Amino acid sequence: MHVVFLTLALLTVSGISSLISRIGRIPVPLPLIQIAIGAIAALAGLKIGFDPDMFLLLFIPPLLYADAYRMPMREFGELRNVIITLALGLVVFTTLGCGYFIHWMIPPITLPAAFALAAVMSPTDAVSVGSMIEGGRAPARVVHILHGEALLNDASGLVCFKFAVAAAMTGIFSFQQALGSFMFMSAGGIVMGVLIAWAACRAEHVLLVRGYDDPPTHITLAMMLPFAIYLIADAADCSGILAAVAGGMTVKFTGVMNEARTETRLKATTVWDMVNFTFNAVIFLLLGLQLPDLVTEGARIARQGGVSPWFLILAIIAIQLSMSTMRFIWIWISITARRLFAHVRHRQTVITSARTVLIMTVAGTRGAITLAAILSLPIATATSAGFPGRDLLVTLAAGVIICSLVLASATMPALMAGMQMDEDDPSLRELDAMRIELAQTAVQTLHAEQAALAHHEIDHDTDEEAVDLKQEAISRLLHEYQDTLKRLDNSAASQSGIRATAIREKRAELALRFHVIRHMRERLHLRVMQRRINDETEATINQELDFIEQELQIEAHSLPRQAGEETDATAH
Repeated sequence: MHVVFLTLALLTVSGISSLISRIGRIPVPLPLIQIAIGAIAALAGLKIGFDPDMFLLLFIPPLLYADAYRMPMREFGELRNVIITLALGLVVFTTLGCGYFIHWMIPPITLPAAFALAAVMSPTDAVSVGSMIEGGRAPARVVHILHGEALLNDASGLVCFKFAVAAAMTGIFSFQQALGSFMFMSAGGIVMGVLIAWAACRAEHVLLVRGYDDPPTHITLAMMLPFAIYLIADAADCSGILAAVAGGMTVKFTGVMNEARTETRLKATTVWDMVNFTFNAVIFLLLGLQLPDLVTEGARIARQGGVSPWFLILAIIAIQLSMSTMRFIWIWISITARRLFAHVRHRQTVITSARTVLIMTVAGTRGAITLAAILSLPIATATSAGFPGRDLLVTLAAGVIICSLVLASATMPALMAGMQMDEDDPSLRELDAMRIELAQTAVQTLHAEQAALAHHEIDHDTDEEAVDLKQEAISRLLHEYQDTLKRLDNSAASQSGIRATAIREKRAELALRFHVIRHMRERLHLRVMQRRINDETEATINQELDFIEQELQIEAHSLPRQAGEETDATAH
């Protein structure tokens, strides 16, 4: 009963925290509000144990899987060099530079332990990054880079952390072994994630072809996929995190969701949105619940060391500033090098402003991965010595997480104030352009239907009443889509009123609407294959078509059906 109560309490507080943020119009990011609520609950007596392995398994795979699925693949491919430079090079640079700085500032922390602390703090957190830039006016290019970096840098940071911990515990470190292990874990995780996701998509395709498309079953199995990928990759000593990311991208690349029923897609989107919101909230609530104990432990460590607790606070701020400085330097050097290479090759490149570099710097917040990894350090027992200085490292890491969130929340609104959205971002133009093209496709399809009806009128066996009804439906739909082409600011999905008494006319119109939507989807998919639009544009328009189709299906099911008659409108 205690576990059930805690679960219900966390879920309830997750919803309440969002209400507090929206209704109260508090100018503080939602993650910080949730951390504060968690800390208040802990001070009030609510205690929840924190199992790092269980935490990683329960929360990280579905969140990273969902973020990877939503990552625009075209932009990810175009920005892969920048993303890899940040996800790999910056992690190593931060681990070495910040490790030496921590050892110099706090000499009792051995150099291997300092490297372990710097390594665990080097990955940025996908959850908090998304929370900081969501709804802001950050350029789309910057958003894609930050999301891509956060998805990939966990593996490199955790590998550096693993070998720093081994060096601190045993005093032995092998660069060749560390490099080999990193390559095996990373490549193995990516390959396993791709293979498992591809096999699951093939199995799902077979089921869909045979007509097995039950939304609850489909969504339940889809929800279990990231956990299966993570567990299998982890059991093979590969990176379960990268496997989950690769799995999400593979599922998106296969396009298997486009083969499912409209009802399945709409329900799946709703479920994943709910899981994403709930898990994100619970992560920060759990962090807040651990905060009072970590602060108490930090004060105890300071007293035992004969220093003021203010020293720990200053040390945390100094570590955060050093990591931000190194991040700024790395990003600036990477941009400068990219600009020089483009100049040498006589290619155009995007000129990044200093403000954009600052946004990318402060957006590098720490979060769930850092907390879970640092708490996984061995604890001293009667039979083992534990990790040297574990309590101090945990305190410093938790402080840096809070400090990074506070820094981002304090500076991000000012940095993004007055920024204009990317004029060169193709997504801003593709949406309207694709809506126009789809409306034109609908008009062409309806004209073809008119021509076919005119041809069939020559046949004396043709039902004249049915032809007249269909002609009238075509005329109304043509008026609707032609009106859409004149009013680009309105949705291409607007529906004209349908007379409740004309049941046969309704059937004819609904059948035509489904026919038009199928042609729209085919044209949309063709443009993605031709790389004229990206899959983010495709997803947005597909969702619009899904909602239209769902409304049409509801109308079709509400029509009375005559004995022995098939309802063409619902055939999809």
